[in-house]
Amino acid sequence: MSDLPTWFFLLSLGLFGLIFGSLANVIVWRLPRGESLWSPGSHCPCCETPIRWFDNVPVISWLVLRGRCRSCGEPISGRYPLVEGLSGGLWVLAGALYGPTWRTVVAIALFYLLLVLTFIDLDHYRLPNPLVGLLATVGLVSAALTQLVGVELAPLVGVADVGAWSHPLLVALGGALAGGGLSLLIALAYGAVRGHAGFGMGDVKLLAALGPFLGLYTLMALVIGSFFGAGVGVATARGDAPLSQRRIPFGPFIALGAIVSVAIGPSLWGWYAHLVGLV
Repeated sequence: MSDLPTWFFLLSLGLFGLIFGSLANVIVWRLPRGESLWSPGSHCPCCETPIRWFDNVPVISWLVLRGRCRSCGEPISGRYPLVEGLSGGLWVLAGALYGPTWRTVVAIALFYLLLVLTFIDLDHYRLPNPLVGLLATVGLVSAALTQLVGVELAPLVGVADVGAWSHPLLVALGGALAGGGLSLLIALAYGAVRGHAGFGMGDVKLLAALGPFLGLYTLMALVIGSFFGAGVGVATARGDAPLSQRRIPFGPFIALGAIVSVAIGPSLWGWYAHLVGLV
């Protein structure tokens, strides 16, 4: 794999990412509704006509059909090519960060599951336990294999060269405890003060599941997610309803924070530490 031209490697990842983006759309639509992911095949949700293969090419088919079903003419949501495009872009990002290594596979799994969870949370205000559990399993197994076999899989960031934090499994478990523990404390404190939940248990589980991938950078993902979440909440505020009483899915912002932490987390921390005089 190391002999592959970089452009060919990234292009291949992008194409596979687009294809799996179509599957992501299926999962986002069907899993929360308890429907089978495999049967029936892809079909128009309005007229239920099966979608032919040439109308199911990621992004391109939507553009050719001008966002409408070939059979009934009903609009097809622009979310479909958006999810496909994001999937392709995230696969390329993983490849650009880690090159033709096994860590790219782990990063793809992380990014892909976060993409699916993001759009489910946007639609249903929940993060399905099976997907969060799968994310945690991939991370823990990857960290354990790194520890026991020596193949670099996870954590993707946060492993030091010396000391206790040079042990991948310890970093993974520490990240899970830090992310899940801190978010749980925030949720309990908010509930005690406000009298209602402001931080869902699904978000707590997601942050714990990110620990094996991010180590202590899970806390950075939480901070970044909170920053963007608050910003979007303020920017989209309407009427007299206070921000604390608005229902805003936090999962997408945690996902964004996690991706940013993987991509530039160490550099971002280095910049901040220098800014405040820690180094």
